[in-house]
Amino acid sequence: MLSTDNASYLVYLFYAFSSILIFAALKVVTSKNPVHSAMYLVLSFFSASAIWIILKAEFLAITLVLVYVGAVMVLFLFVVMMASIKEIDKLRKGFWTNLTVAAPVCLLVVFEMIAIILHTFRDNEPQLTYQISSSNTYQLGLRLYTEYFYPFQIAAILLLLAMVSAIALTLRGRKQDAKGQDPSSQVRVNPKDRLSFFDVSVNSDIDPKK
Repeated sequence: MLSTDNASYLVYLFYAFSSILIFAALKVVTSKNPVHSAMYLVLSFFSASAIWIILKAEFLAITLVLVYVGAVMVLFLFVVMMASIKEIDKLRKGFWTNLTVAAPVCLLVVFEMIAIILHTFRDNEPQLTYQISSSNTYQLGLRLYTEYFYPFQIAAILLLLAMVSAIALTLRGRKQDAKGQDPSSQVRVNPKDRLSFFDVSVNSDIDPKK
């Protein structure tokens, strides 16, 4: 059990990291430089992982740092740095044309979030508290592969289909003059057909400069 001082200390940390997370999320959307937006997104991921650690969800926090910060964000930064600035400026020109669609969607999302928050705080029914002897990683794996096994596998299949679809959409046909390799023919080749020996004497008329 946590003491009152430790509990209040964790509450202060929770609000501090939440404020940093909200600030970083706003800067991701409002920043004009895409590299700065990506860096603010990294900051928001770290803040979210810190909040999960406070909530005793260490596995989710480590997964967020390793997967998103360590892999996905590095890929984002490479794509942003390799992209042409002129193409990004062209995309910005038509930004406000989609405001009529984006504004209602944004208001709907805000309304749903407010409704969920108000329902959570108004729910004052007593909840049963119990202690778990094992770690939360074990409990998460147990739930994923027992109670939520089929949704977990369906999500994995959907992600695989999305990856294959992205590769199929970006794959372009090979050019006619493109040079390629045939590994099977390279393995079946006979060394005698590729290697030739010549007996060259010292007194021959071969020019050494050629």
